[in-house]
Amino acid sequence: MTNEMNKTWVLRKRPVGDIKPGDLELVESALTPLAEGEVRARTIYLSLDPTNRIWMSDMDAYLPPVQIGDPMRGGGLSIITESRFDGLSPGDIVNTGLSGWAIYNTLPGASLAKLPRLPGVPLTAYMGPLGATGMTAYFGLMDIAKPKAGETVVVSAAAGAVGSMVGQIAKIQGCRVVGIAGGADKCRWLTEVAGFDAAIDYKNEDVGQALDRHCPKGIDINFENVGGKIMDAVMARLNDFSRMPLCGLISTYNDTAPAPGPYNFANLLMRRTLVKGFIVIDYFPRFPEGIQQMAMWLMDGKLKFETDIVDGFENAPSSLSRLFEGKNLGKLVVKVSEEPS
Repeated sequence: MTNEMNKTWVLRKRPVGDIKPGDLELVESALTPLAEGEVRARTIYLSLDPTNRIWMSDMDAYLPPVQIGDPMRGGGLSIITESRFDGLSPGDIVNTGLSGWAIYNTLPGASLAKLPRLPGVPLTAYMGPLGATGMTAYFGLMDIAKPKAGETVVVSAAAGAVGSMVGQIAKIQGCRVVGIAGGADKCRWLTEVAGFDAAIDYKNEDVGQALDRHCPKGIDINFENVGGKIMDAVMARLNDFSRMPLCGLISTYNDTAPAPGPYNFANLLMRRTLVKGFIVIDYFPRFPEGIQQMAMWLMDGKLKFETDIVDGFENAPSSLSRLFEGKNLGKLVVKVSEEPS
């Protein structure tokens, strides 16, 4: 057993509004011996996601909240450092799923699988297109929205980890894709790198007017990540029999008062729109299918992705704000330790 100490972010208070110092505490502890069938995994990259904020609250959600005094929950990529499980050896890279915000996690080996290394594909791809965010984009679009060539797709939070994948998958399906993002640099990345047909800078443009300009025939699919006024603007321009995968409502997660509902809710009835909320864990049994397809597109050069890397495990809680302030481009992760050479 290693003589190193572990460090874990523990939830001490439920945040009110934005996450503040003292809501989480960095706790040091000794590593304990492994039991038969367990492995020790050292985190390389820790995933930061909007759902982290949901898990810190006591709202009714798809998973129980993190309890006060428990380690913060999150996903990550890790390297096995010790093993008492025949299927994994030190040096193997694994996706640790929903484990703790910790430098080391002790986990049942049977719950993990060694990640394959694909030629020319960086390890960070397993946090983005080949990870939970990629699966969110793939199944949310392909299984719920069922895009058809020639349709118009609008994606909010389009420069984020999920939105950037949604738009590119829609382009592969032959759709016209319009992304909504914050800032000229993000919008330029969407059109010049990711291949979106148009991008709307919600920080510097009237979103409704821009949608009228870029979607003259209306909107067939709204992949919703944001909620609020942006969602209202898109919903007002939906076509008959449109589809609306409801992936997230990030604009409201830090609100301390109930968010008003869609102001034009009746339009969903008039347009006969399919609205379906979903969580990526709904699709766990089908992940191999999604990963195989995304990997093929990735190796064929059809998908571009960015990883927004924050250095230092101690910066995990403060870095979550980047998601809610729209500062990240692509998948936001914390680099906890070095990748193996």
